[in-house]
Amino acid sequence: MTLHAAGTSCQCCVGPTQIGRRAALLGAGGLLAATAFASAARAQSELSPAAALKMLMDGNERFVAKHLTSFQEDLDILQQNTVAKQEPFAAVLACADSRVPVELIFDQSIGHVFVTRVAGNIASAEIIASLEYGAAVLGTRTILVLAHSGCGAVKAAMAGKAVPGQISTLYRFIRPAIDRADGDLTVAEKVNATIQAGLLRDASPVLSDLVKEGKLSIAAAFYDLGTGRATLLT
Repeated sequence: MTLHAAGTSCQCCVGPTQIGRRAALLGAGGLLAATAFASAARAQSELSPAAALKMLMDGNERFVAKHLTSFQEDLDILQQNTVAKQEPFAAVLACADSRVPVELIFDQSIGHVFVTRVAGNIASAEIIASLEYGAAVLGTRTILVLAHSGCGAVKAAMAGKAVPGQISTLYRFIRPAIDRADGDLTVAEKVNATIQAGLLRDASPVLSDLVKEGKLSIAAAFYDLGTGRATLLT
């Protein structure tokens, strides 16, 4: 190898016997993560809706256990594989809350999850249209409506006080859940998620047909900010 200044090298020294940054990242855990990514991108259409939902929930278990695999993947490879197209296996409708980073809490990386976010995780017309695109065009196999503890949008809707700007336009979507919660914030957050999931199933013929054909599942879950755990709701 040609000698250079201490701690430096150049491209002329990089030969086939050198591992390089990319291969170095692929240790035992990295190989597992890379295999998982390749499987998700290649076999998206082969996943059942139940399997797609399980992949999300398994990722949350890794997040809770602090055994993330997504960071072991080579981001250069991931980016190259998603420049031309995207093939997310799942879609998530989450709150815009900064404490609910969807990809992180489900241990997923670039190209895996089609994410829509809005305060209160509500199924507005724009959100429904986006999720229809994800399912009908991109082929997502499951949609998860994700509520979370301490949701400011639900709190504000429960309080019903005057607020600036257009914030109050969110309230009408959340009011049905509040009416069934008997003043309990956590109950309202969970009920809101199940209502929004029901709206996706009932208000969109596109999504409804895919569910009936067994090509899509729609579920609701609750994310606990304190524990980091996402729990499926019935």
